[in-house]
Amino acid sequence: MSGCSRPRCRAGCGSCEAGDTLEALTHALAAALSLDAIAATAAGTVIGLIFGSIPGLTFSMALALMLPFTFGMQVTPAIGLLLGVYVGGMTGGSVSAILLGIPGTPSAAATVFDGFPMAQKGDASVALGAAVVASTFGGLFSLVVMMLLLEQVAAVAIRFGPAEIFALVLFGLSTICGMAERSMLRGLVAGTLGLMLMIIGLDELDGVARLTFGTVQMQQGVNLLVAMIGLFAVPQVIGTFLDHGRVEPFKMPADVCARLPSFHQLKERLWLMVRCSGIGTGIGAIPGTGGPIAAFIAYDHARRFDRDPGKYGKGELSGVVAPESANNAVTGGTMIPLLSLGIPGDPATAVILGGLLVHGLFPGPMLFRTHLEVIYALYVSIVLAYVVILVVQLWGIRIFVRVLAVPPHVLAVCIIVLCGLGSYAIRNSIFDVYLMAVMGLLGYLLQRVRIPIAPVVLGLVLGETLEKQYRTALIMTEGDYAVFYTSGVALFFFALTALTVGLQFRSSLRRRATESGRPGADRAPR
Repeated sequence: MSGCSRPRCRAGCGSCEAGDTLEALTHALAAALSLDAIAATAAGTVIGLIFGSIPGLTFSMALALMLPFTFGMQVTPAIGLLLGVYVGGMTGGSVSAILLGIPGTPSAAATVFDGFPMAQKGDASVALGAAVVASTFGGLFSLVVMMLLLEQVAAVAIRFGPAEIFALVLFGLSTICGMAERSMLRGLVAGTLGLMLMIIGLDELDGVARLTFGTVQMQQGVNLLVAMIGLFAVPQVIGTFLDHGRVEPFKMPADVCARLPSFHQLKERLWLMVRCSGIGTGIGAIPGTGGPIAAFIAYDHARRFDRDPGKYGKGELSGVVAPESANNAVTGGTMIPLLSLGIPGDPATAVILGGLLVHGLFPGPMLFRTHLEVIYALYVSIVLAYVVILVVQLWGIRIFVRVLAVPPHVLAVCIIVLCGLGSYAIRNSIFDVYLMAVMGLLGYLLQRVRIPIAPVVLGLVLGETLEKQYRTALIMTEGDYAVFYTSGVALFFFALTALTVGLQFRSSLRRRATESGRPGADRAPR
């Protein structure tokens, strides 16, 4: 085939196809590692970190703000800027989740459960170090999967219709039982409350007002991020003011440094990071899911398969590693349907899709033939973004943890002001500020009666997707419920849901039987 032409080589000459690939890779490296591309990717990553770490300033907002700046840029720097914002924003949410107990993004909500208790115990630097290592591992893991198995994963993901996604989200919702702490009944009450809050507002399909009580402002519904800011931040602020002068505040150690978890700690959790990264990649590849779902499922997976699940929620390092591995693995997973099928999985990737289209790049199978060098440059940009994240966050840990040196009552005032500004910025609505305050008071009352907050958040996070996919499946089949039990994938997730609930119920019965046999157990609070 030495005398064959280039078109014939593409049809059947393996050596020339390898040559084309090598040539495309060379061009991609030259473009992605140019000074302007590196600067754009690094700038996007830092912007994403900032927006992700401030409650209310989501990285989807940052992407929308950065998109117009890419119009006059070359293709590789433009895509690098957007990818940097996306990757940085997904990682940045862990900073405020660990230090303040307020998730910067919905994907970091599960990180709060153990990250913030670690900070309260004086292990903030270890938690931040573990978060950035897990985030980088999850992101690079999903990138490798995307590079090696893009077509195969896309072929599986495209088979997930509304019925299959409904079953998957229902399985995620079953983790409410595991987050119910001492009482499954209280966990179910909290989860139901989250679902009820989710349906407030105008129904997207029918346009009917639900639980608005005739109030026009409530027709815009309960924004997820506003609700999370209120539920996590306001009870903490109230508690800080009530304890001021009565409880000795936490004193930050003088030798705080940017230290990573020990090699032994990482080695113990390596297999957990692999499993949770696989969960995040798989869920991210399914359009309509996203980081919050992956993070909660990964957190429950880590807790369920741990030898001592009772330590979760009290400052367990695995409770930080698991959700951070999963939500960052989503970044690579969502790129699979985006690049191979042109289907964005969430609002952030929809903005990235717009950036591709602006530069004349149309995702789909032909993109890998006509613009292979752009695909490789995209891979390099993602790696570069995670390198920047690793450097910036490890360097910044010493600065980040200085927040804990601020007197609690002063920090509480700063937090409530920041939360008010962030709540308003989400939809430019003063109603959201009032909503944040009401949700905060509700969260404080729930804590007082020992109803866990986590199931409320889980109901808010998963409820919208659950309802939308359920109704879409019935609309597509004209009300035929057979769509839910004729799908093997849906049946598989239904079985997992039943198994999860059953095992948790059995565990609850065993715990109650054990406690009832202890002296004074009849006086223990329920």
